[in-house]
Amino acid sequence: MAPRVLICSTIVWAHDDVKALLGDIADVVYVDSPDRKSFLEEFKPGGKYEGTVGIYRENESAKKIGIFDKELIDGLPSSVKWIAHNGAGYDPVDVHACKARGIYLSNTPGAVDDATATTALYLIISTLRQYSVAERSLRALKWKPQGLNARTHDVTGKTLAILGLGGIGTRLAHLVRSFPMRVIYHSRHKNPDAPDFCEYFENVEEMLAQTDVLSVHVPLRKETVGLVGEKWIRALKPGAIIINTARGKVIDEEAMIRALEDGHLAAAGLDVFPNEPEVNPRLLDFPQVTLLPHMGTENQDTQRQMEVRALTNLKDFLTTGMGKDLVIEFKVKQKL
Repeated sequence: MAPRVLICSTIVWAHDDVKALLGDIADVVYVDSPDRKSFLEEFKPGGKYEGTVGIYRENESAKKIGIFDKELIDGLPSSVKWIAHNGAGYDPVDVHACKARGIYLSNTPGAVDDATATTALYLIISTLRQYSVAERSLRALKWKPQGLNARTHDVTGKTLAILGLGGIGTRLAHLVRSFPMRVIYHSRHKNPDAPDFCEYFENVEEMLAQTDVLSVHVPLRKETVGLVGEKWIRALKPGAIIINTARGKVIDEEAMIRALEDGHLAAAGLDVFPNEPEVNPRLLDFPQVTLLPHMGTENQDTQRQMEVRALTNLKDFLTTGMGKDLVIEFKVKQKL
């Protein structure tokens, strides 16, 4: 009997790929449980999920069965050995609970790099040039906002600091190099694959003191909640800009708002928020802040790549015993 794999959400773009990648090596079952309790019940003997070895999941599935927290992970049978998460950020899955149960967890790095980096690039351009303010003025039939030129800057020649030079940060570095911008970065360790034009700073505050635009690209983990807090925000040059396409909780939102209120921050460009889909209404009071509703990977090309990459991790696990995209907690060497 072929090993059973659960598709714990809707495949939107990669229907044919499910058959091509898993059709000949797995019994593919699509989850249709209306809630968490019934989902876990189906893993029991005689249930339609009995004997499941691998699970594909993405964030949409949380609407019915919730996130993959410790309670859910602990409720899975011992047969489950791999969870393929569709997404670069995997904070909706309790990785420590997975490790305790001997369940591998993979994500989809690489597949999201272009889309998220171009979103960050848009936010950089929008905030430096204040295009969001200009568009709202035009839509209100007021034409060009008076005095906007005194608050705007060209992109060329500015210094971009990247916090976390992984795949997305590296892609952004290449994109902004075309202006050019000066690119500096900090990661937990110096990235040996960093482009030669990227300058590494071991000391974060020394980096921030030279920063015109800070772009955040670190994963959300317990130790990164509020990482960009009061101290780091105040270490930025007066008039700097913060861009966030990572996770909302990585930034201390209250500290950022205070810095916007007193002018230490000139602007911010945000694609992510601490309590999505809720947005702090105080952010709406700042015309200089560009806001997007988590659009980072919101396009069909990237989303198909993400689905295929998650499915490929399951295929590789079933055929070789290991997928290529284990999350960082399963690796010996760690870096942001």
